[in-house]
Amino acid sequence: MNPTDQATSARTILVGVDLGLPHFDAELEELGLLARTAGLDPVARITCKRRAPDAALFVGTGKADEIKLLAAQHGAQEILFDQSLSPGQQRNLERRLELPVNDRTFLILEIFAQRARSHEGKLQVELARLQYLSTRLVRRWSHLERQRGGIGTRGGPGETQIELDRRMIATTIKRTKEQLQKVKRQHMTQRKQRDRRGAFNISLIGYTNAGKSTLFNALVKARAYAADQLFATLDTTTRQLYLGEARRSVSLSDTVGFIRDLPHGLIDAFQATLQEAIDADLLLHVVDASNPDWTLQIRQVQQVLKEIGAQDIPQLLVFNKLDAMDGGSVPVQTQDSFEVDGVQTPRIFVSARAGTGIADLRTELAGIVARERSVPDGEHPLSHEAST
Repeated sequence: MNPTDQATSARTILVGVDLGLPHFDAELEELGLLARTAGLDPVARITCKRRAPDAALFVGTGKADEIKLLAAQHGAQEILFDQSLSPGQQRNLERRLELPVNDRTFLILEIFAQRARSHEGKLQVELARLQYLSTRLVRRWSHLERQRGGIGTRGGPGETQIELDRRMIATTIKRTKEQLQKVKRQHMTQRKQRDRRGAFNISLIGYTNAGKSTLFNALVKARAYAADQLFATLDTTTRQLYLGEARRSVSLSDTVGFIRDLPHGLIDAFQATLQEAIDADLLLHVVDASNPDWTLQIRQVQQVLKEIGAQDIPQLLVFNKLDAMDGGSVPVQTQDSFEVDGVQTPRIFVSARAGTGIADLRTELAGIVARERSVPDGEHPLSHEAST
């Protein structure tokens, strides 16, 4: 679906369930942004509180009937949940609501499928979607439950169509994983070549829409796609960044953005892309300083870093969008430190769009790279800086 073609956008009801978790988005603002990014048209929102999800319908029968009535009033064509649904819950909801029902995981997969451009990115998305689909073949296609049998049918007598589809998906998953392993080996060869050249590797990481690609372009004068939307770019882009004060070039990579409740299948599937972050000497953790939930977003990024094994790599916090901050929250000092997971981490405020603070950031990076040459093996220049 073309996200700009509002005439064909499916009218969608957004549903959120407050289970008492601290990150519950009561306004469903992020889900709405995700929906619009995927080309949907959110026409109404509804939330409820529960101690635990209903085993059958996630929201219970009363709230399900309320959702059905709201959908009829707005002429909605689809229901979208902010939480992940089990295949059984999804199937039961569709039967009761008589509308397609999808969840946050499916939505993120759809966005990734729309945005992937490189061969590797497309393979990663395909793998994640196949893994998601493999658990949900019974969701809508009741004809798959009918048995096939008799002479000349594939799979042998008595094998159901759904079993055939599952075997076909399993075969495709295996083939896709093999292709991704080949891509991963190619990347390892490229990284070894960089290591032999003694390159200092920096990766831009951060919550989606924090401005990573805009900052990347400002630093290396590249033309990586950047837009004010979630998951504007998916494929890793690497360029050389020359730091005059350090008299050397470093390797700078722009990686995919993180998000709350990123599907585990995507974390696994994008391991090759996220390997750039795992192998970095320094992570530039870009934060949207104008977002009121920036502390939560930092925690979400740290959680993903732990899941991919990159939690111990030194970080430099780059608080971006200084130009969009409220007047009362603009910092007096543009450089200080902030505690992340118990570690005092250097922080610098910039506006990648306006160019404010970019020169100071380059100077800071040059200092880190210069100190890297003078510290003992096994230590990192930022460890000295943080302790002083």
